[in-house]
Amino acid sequence: MNANILVLPGDGIGPEVTAAAVSVLRAIAKRYGHDFHFEEKLIGGAAIDATGEPLPQATLDAARRADAVLLGAVGGPKWSDPKAKVRPEQGLLAIRKALGLYANLRPVTPHPATLGASPIKPHLLNGVDLMVVRELTGGIYFGDKTRDADTASDLCRYSAAEIERVVRRACTLARARRGKVTSVDKANVLETSRLWRETTERVVREEFPDIELEHQLVDSMAMHLLAKPREYDVIVTENMFGDILTDEASMLAGSLGLLPSASLGDDRVGIYEPIHGSAPDIAGKGIANPFATILSAAMLLRHSLGLEREATCIEQAVGKALDAGVLTADLAPAGRGVRTADATRAVLEQLEADCYVAELRD
Repeated sequence: MNANILVLPGDGIGPEVTAAAVSVLRAIAKRYGHDFHFEEKLIGGAAIDATGEPLPQATLDAARRADAVLLGAVGGPKWSDPKAKVRPEQGLLAIRKALGLYANLRPVTPHPATLGASPIKPHLLNGVDLMVVRELTGGIYFGDKTRDADTASDLCRYSAAEIERVVRRACTLARARRGKVTSVDKANVLETSRLWRETTERVVREEFPDIELEHQLVDSMAMHLLAKPREYDVIVTENMFGDILTDEASMLAGSLGLLPSASLGDDRVGIYEPIHGSAPDIAGKGIANPFATILSAAMLLRHSLGLEREATCIEQAVGKALDAGVLTADLAPAGRGVRTADATRAVLEQLEADCYVAELRD
């Protein structure tokens, strides 16, 4: 397969973890005979410094040409002035909107080797396998905003069509999993959530009668997600609620550094990125956890390129590296974490062995 992959390293540890993921993708391409062409562009704070814009037109043009986009992270204290009119995060929101990427998929499957890194009791984590589907281009992040000396407002707006398409995506995923969808809202207070609940019920009733649907209020969901995470399969929710709940869900896995994500629309192109931020406090030290970005590369292969075998090979290689005790600083006891390069090398070694064994079986 020939594929054009746009790499947007971004800020902080973004360049370090995207470099790790690219090395894994190059290894996959070599092993399976694919031709992946990588192009690198600016986004976020790095783009502001170079061009004055968080999403330069050249970056957006390259994204529209690409088959998939691999992104590191954006932001940092250098650009964190709340009064600034141009901020790194604007680039991330803008590229999602421009590409029509309305569904953000965030899988959470704790690995046995990292249960000790989670603050949650291990017996609650065994068997957890859930997928959060976050609506990505609507809601309060994109609503009209006002500000004067004493007041400010952010409009939260959703249309039925925006809700329908993300609920369809969640239900389609659930059909290939355990057949259960939990829709999260705040329908006891918010009109947008009442529309969300009514629309979700109609879509499931008319188009997915085989799916088990339940509703949860976002505040109770925040509690249940930690108290009984095994009960959930696919969770679908609006933009801000999804942003908050998925960061909470990272504690089930033990670290933000383990969780990948895919931002998808109706076309094949998607943006793949770790859910963690730019971690400027450790940028350049060579100790960032690359696993979430490497796992995001696996999602890229699966969802944008249709390479299921190759995606599974990467996921198994990361799992075996963790089994072997390859833990970065966010996962290991103090002072005992491996470096980014060591973690990447361990995945590449496991990848070589796993792919070779798989080929023998085939």
